[in-house]
Amino acid sequence: MRTYQLLGADGRPYRSPTPGAWGGHRRTKIYGRLNCPSALRALSRGHYAAHRVFFPDERTAVAAGYRPCAVCCPERYARWKATP
Repeated sequence: MRTYQLLGADGRPYRSPTPGAWGGHRRTKIYGRLNCPSALRALSRGHYAAHRVFFPDERTAVAAGYRPCAVCCPERYARWKATP
């Protein structure tokens, strides 16, 4: 059985039989859709993959300290930005 490495709410990696539903970047602490145009461009340039992480759901990404991507999640990003 294949397993996937995901990040938990505590920011620690763990193995899961289910792939992540959201992707993130460890250095910038941004999460977004797996098909995000910005992330796909960065992946095509090469260096992004070494810092990519995956989350089972959006709530876990937020709990781990990641913020929404302004490109693929503009509504969530606007709400995040408006929160003091």
